[in-house]
Amino acid sequence: MTHEPPMNLPFPPTETPALDASALTPAFSPLYQQIKGLILQSLQTGEWKPGESIPSEIELAGRYRVSQGTVRKAIDELASDHLLLRRQGKGTFVATHTEQHVQYRFLKLVPDQGNQNTEGPAQRTIVDCKRLRATAEIARTLALRAGDSVLQVRRVLSFAGIPTILEDLWLPGGPFKGLSAERLTVYQGPMYGLFETEFGVRMVRADEKIRAVLPDASQSELLQIPASAPLLSVERVAYTYNDTPMELRRGFYRTDTHHYRNALS
Repeated sequence: MTHEPPMNLPFPPTETPALDASALTPAFSPLYQQIKGLILQSLQTGEWKPGESIPSEIELAGRYRVSQGTVRKAIDELASDHLLLRRQGKGTFVATHTEQHVQYRFLKLVPDQGNQNTEGPAQRTIVDCKRLRATAEIARTLALRAGDSVLQVRRVLSFAGIPTILEDLWLPGGPFKGLSAERLTVYQGPMYGLFETEFGVRMVRADEKIRAVLPDASQSELLQIPASAPLLSVERVAYTYNDTPMELRRGFYRTDTHHYRNALS
């Protein structure tokens, strides 16, 4: 059995941390989790950009002075989290939202017949794109201060000419300086791909809340449905690295020809 040198501890070896009576488990993480954190730091700082390959497991093992197996376990978890992508015979790459299998990671609405691939890309219409001051609710969700600049976007996604999804988005103004309705209209890839390539913001995870609602007058008009037609409301907060919130999105989905699908494991 090989023994790996210990990682640097947050306190000198001659000291012991004060015990917290409220803690139910010791403040310890396995070595591979510490390596995972170091790799995440490199992703966050942009050392390896989306689409680029990262060093080999052997190189990373040498860099961090751990075994190749420890590095492999850390990379396996990052691949499961859709942050890295293994390619047989080519290496490991930073995942990107421009790849098709990642494009649909946050879009769970699929047609009753077929799937997103057979349906083709959505036709996108930007209804509005403006800068305004964050309300207390928006600021709290995006970890901003009330009154900070945010970008609000409203768009409609249509499939086969039928308006199917209405989305309202709020983005922090600072990271998305220069984003405009024209830029959103011209860009042909997924919106998260635009955020990634043009603004250096990569969405790595999201929390969603789902409920059934009735449309208001504006939603009825944009989705071309009667006021009595139910909609699926999906509220999403998307985060970049270090659990920093970067988007609040409220989507309203027609489900007369589509359904919300999520694979659980």
